[in-house]
Amino acid sequence: MLASTSRNVIKRVPKKPAVWPSKPERSVVLPVSFSRCLSTQHQVAAKPAPSSGSSPIRNKPWSFVPDQTFQGTTPRSGIALYQYRSTGIANSAKAGSADVLKMCKAMKEEGLQADIIIYNNMLSCLADDCLVIEAWAVLEDMTSMGIAPDRHTFNHLIHASRRLQSSAMWEILEKMDAVGIPPDGRTFQLMIQRFTTAGNLEFALQCVYQLGTRGLALELTLAQDVIKLAAELGFPRLALDLAENFEATSVRRLNPDVWMRCLASSAEALYAQGVQPCWQKVVGELNLTPDEGLCIEVLHTAGRHGLSDLATDVIRVLRIIGADWQEYHFAPLIEALCNAGKLKDAFGTLDLMRSSNIFPTASTAHPIYDFLKKDIDKLDSAWKLLDKLRSEGKTIDRTAINAIIRAAISLSDLQRAVGAYKAFPDYNCIPDIDTFNTLLTGCIAASHRELGDRLLLELKELGIKPDATTYERIILLCLTQDTYEDAFFYLEEMKAQKFTPPRGVYSAIVRTCIAAGDSRYTLALDEMKQCGYPVSSNLQQFIDSGGQEPRPRS
Repeated sequence: MLASTSRNVIKRVPKKPAVWPSKPERSVVLPVSFSRCLSTQHQVAAKPAPSSGSSPIRNKPWSFVPDQTFQGTTPRSGIALYQYRSTGIANSAKAGSADVLKMCKAMKEEGLQADIIIYNNMLSCLADDCLVIEAWAVLEDMTSMGIAPDRHTFNHLIHASRRLQSSAMWEILEKMDAVGIPPDGRTFQLMIQRFTTAGNLEFALQCVYQLGTRGLALELTLAQDVIKLAAELGFPRLALDLAENFEATSVRRLNPDVWMRCLASSAEALYAQGVQPCWQKVVGELNLTPDEGLCIEVLHTAGRHGLSDLATDVIRVLRIIGADWQEYHFAPLIEALCNAGKLKDAFGTLDLMRSSNIFPTASTAHPIYDFLKKDIDKLDSAWKLLDKLRSEGKTIDRTAINAIIRAAISLSDLQRAVGAYKAFPDYNCIPDIDTFNTLLTGCIAASHRELGDRLLLELKELGIKPDATTYERIILLCLTQDTYEDAFFYLEEMKAQKFTPPRGVYSAIVRTCIAAGDSRYTLALDEMKQCGYPVSSNLQQFIDSGGQEPRPRS
């Protein structure tokens, strides 16, 4: 029943003309919509051809030229399979030279001859394992089979000989030049990697220059290696120039650690022109925080060159990273302020230190002393700055007045030094042991024993305990007088206080006694030897000559 019905339906379908001229075939039942579409296309194709000048409408299938070299779905040849396999071994991180040699053994058993692709993949595996002898054996096998090496072959040889002397690399480059193969970017990459690993900055820079002259681009990793090497070898200016030039000519950015290396190298060399841009790059743009050690080196550079703004910013960063402020952090800041001519801010920093429970010392205020000792006018102007700070409600630290006293002593103006000492109560300050030791130095230069005795009396009234420096200077002050008996008294008192007299004290006593014809110089000389101090040649000559200074040689 179904078969007859289907047969009747087929009979009732009207026959349509064929779309493509071909041999009569069995009729096919088509939907009505598709039949109408075919009818419309037949009518279009039946229209007369267009006028000359326009291409006729195509009404035939496209014709293709068969490609006999394309394998399609046909089975691959043996050599193609080994090409694919060797490439996989060369690109695999787990496979190595043993795997590629096993593959070569299988090829030999099948009677297949390797081509340049397989040879280069073999060399790649051997180069990764630094098998130089085996790599050269592969090259000899290539040439014996009539296969000419290409640029990749020589690059693999250079990579394989990276642990040998540089003469091996130059030999390979000579062979490349002999066969007319110029080096490419990969060749220069291997050369630069070799030189940077060996620390040979000069040859690495030559390769970078050759890359630029040949129009080849320098890879990011290679540029970073060269910059880091320049920074590590102590060439901060060169490293900074290379870094700035690379980022100016490339869309790629250097890693932050490269700029950190440049900053560290510049700070270590106290190179201010490198520290400033590197600090701005690292802290300002990259928002990185250097460690405390690097911050201290930057502080030293800022102090040396008077970069007060940079030093202030470093102090801020130290607080951000959680480092506790110490005296050695503020000492370079004061130096930077003094070198920049900001003496008032330097005085104010001393008050800031004291308020932060950081006690400044004489060495902390040494830059202030260096600034004031240049001339009397600067010394006198310091009082105006202290008065201005006092009027602003700031506390004047005694180390500031001590620096003024030291500057006055350095200028041989004992009167100004004593005047500064008497000004301590005006600024609500109390002198310390450094104050008296500095004044005693001025007394020695002026041979003013009476002032020295008065200072010792005031020292005891203030309850300040003398230190070794105090005893040393009072002994030297006694030796400036015609009657120097007190020098032996203070020497014994110094030893009673468990202070070891320095070598200079014994030398001064020996010279004074010999010049005065005092035989007690032998006692001082024996004690000097017992303390382990050697007798200098000048002192021995002074003793042998009976108190005559040696004449300078003409």
